[in-house]
Amino acid sequence: MSNALNLFLLTALAMIAFAANSVLGRMGLVETEIGAGSFALIRLISGALVLAAICLLQSKKISGSLGGGLSLLVYAGFFSYAYIALPAGMGAIILFAMVQITMLGWGLMRGETLSSLQWTGFFIAVAALIWLVSPSLEAPPLWAAAMMALAGIGWGAYSLIGRSATDATAATTGNFVIASLLAMPLLAGALFISPEPLPPLDGIGLAVLSGAVTSGLGYVIWYRALTGLTATRAGIAQLSVPAIAAIGGVLFLSEPITLRFALATTAILGGVALAVLTAAPRSIKAGE
Repeated sequence: MSNALNLFLLTALAMIAFAANSVLGRMGLVETEIGAGSFALIRLISGALVLAAICLLQSKKISGSLGGGLSLLVYAGFFSYAYIALPAGMGAIILFAMVQITMLGWGLMRGETLSSLQWTGFFIAVAALIWLVSPSLEAPPLWAAAMMALAGIGWGAYSLIGRSATDATAATTGNFVIASLLAMPLLAGALFISPEPLPPLDGIGLAVLSGAVTSGLGYVIWYRALTGLTATRAGIAQLSVPAIAAIGGVLFLSEPITLRFALATTAILGGVALAVLTAAPRSIKAGE
């Protein structure tokens, strides 16, 4: 198999895995009786176990950081609660947009400059996102959209922290372990206020699949693909995730794609493409 074909297959598989997280999250929370807190905790623990096994097989020393674990927990927790009420594609586009907006905003605060094209793209993406969640018959519940936006901020922060990792797999493993440990007392407190039913087997299965396969193994595959991608190509690849998630929602959850969602998604992805992909190309390391 040629290197180019191998890179394409790795990238495609990683994007499908990331989109599958949205479909599995939505499926678990609407088609089984599992609670959002339980889903998030099981997802984190199963991801930590799979990644720890990979590190053990590769004789890697687990690393990670408190900041990485905390930002991962923010992402996973709000992601699960948001998918109580958001369709898979809607959740994915809000998540994706907020990740990019967070990373661009951090760069601006640190003194980075944007070209006129990048500023145009940034404002298009933000305006389209606001329009998508603004009150209407087709708009998602505002509380769910806000939770997914917070999940996107968490994932954006996690991505920024991951840029300094020397070994992405070891760092991701440690962050999953830390996030799992932090989640246990928080979930206990949440369940005291708002109890959840015992997780059913089908809900546990979907949470494990999301944590162990589409998250844990998906990240390993993505980090492998990143060694051969420029930042521009990596950005282009990630534009496909909301679209794949929306298709998955239609196929597996019979979710409709409305005209408002289609138009807003096109504007958001186009704006993000202008803001992210018109930057000067550079090589991207596995931890970025």
